[in-house]
Amino acid sequence: MRFDLTDLQLFVHILDCGTLTAAAGRAHMTLASASERVRGMEAQLGCALLARQARGVRPTAAGHTLGQHARDVLARMQRLRGDMAEYGAGLAGHVRVCGNTSAVSEHLPLAVAGFLRGHPRVALELQECRSAEVLDRLRQGLCDIGVASDAQDLRGLQATPWRPDPLVAVLPRAHRLARRKRLALQDLLTEDWVGLPHDAALQVLVRQQAALLEGPSGGQLRWRAQLQHLDSICQLVGQGVGVAVMPAAAAQRLAPASGARAVPLSDAWARRQLLLCTAREDQLPAHARQLLVHLKGLGLAEP
Repeated sequence: MRFDLTDLQLFVHILDCGTLTAAAGRAHMTLASASERVRGMEAQLGCALLARQARGVRPTAAGHTLGQHARDVLARMQRLRGDMAEYGAGLAGHVRVCGNTSAVSEHLPLAVAGFLRGHPRVALELQECRSAEVLDRLRQGLCDIGVASDAQDLRGLQATPWRPDPLVAVLPRAHRLARRKRLALQDLLTEDWVGLPHDAALQVLVRQQAALLEGPSGGQLRWRAQLQHLDSICQLVGQGVGVAVMPAAAAQRLAPASGARAVPLSDAWARRQLLLCTAREDQLPAHARQLLVHLKGLGLAEP
């Protein structure tokens, strides 16, 4: 059995994309070439690796096994390149980081800037995902370091508290509750709301917590608008369309210019923490380990 790294990387792309066409594009090869490589792997193994479906492909039992080994081999090669690149020229390594919306928009850009200045031959790939997806990508070997909320299933991963990421209420500056020092979600049940899309992690959390409360609306919030970005939400809040809940770091940056005001939430579920996560810290490529140490040094204690 003789698979090369291109074969293994292509097969991982197929598992991630679910279609040969998308995987071929990600691997920078033609569809015909990708199909030929898959047929070659199946011929060498003497079994089918993929089951063709109307909308793509899915791995067979053999395909699942190959995928697990392929990810392990590729991860080991990445670590080898990182460890040996110091002896050569060009880029010394490539670090993949995934973070939730709050981490990517508010915390990570400045946190990684100093590392990148000090390591000019390291390339960084930073992707935004929901916290649950961040952890899934770590388990699948699709990223080196993840930054996610602590309200997640961390089984099989190593996690270190990094920075507090509390949630706050955001209200129009002239709102009757905007001068309160602290608010509970219960205080806002009768308000009109502005938020992220229906399936966004923050949106799901707020809906779930509201459903546990009693109020005139039976714990069901009235959503006036749902938008993709926190800055757009702040602008609508500032115009008096409704109230919102968002990470404190984003609210502190966006609310003043939008005519909105941030008020801390007293609910226990709003006192979130960001975690630095890895699958196995001791198996990270050299530069990913260095970035992890750098990020840990920039952690902030809970106020």
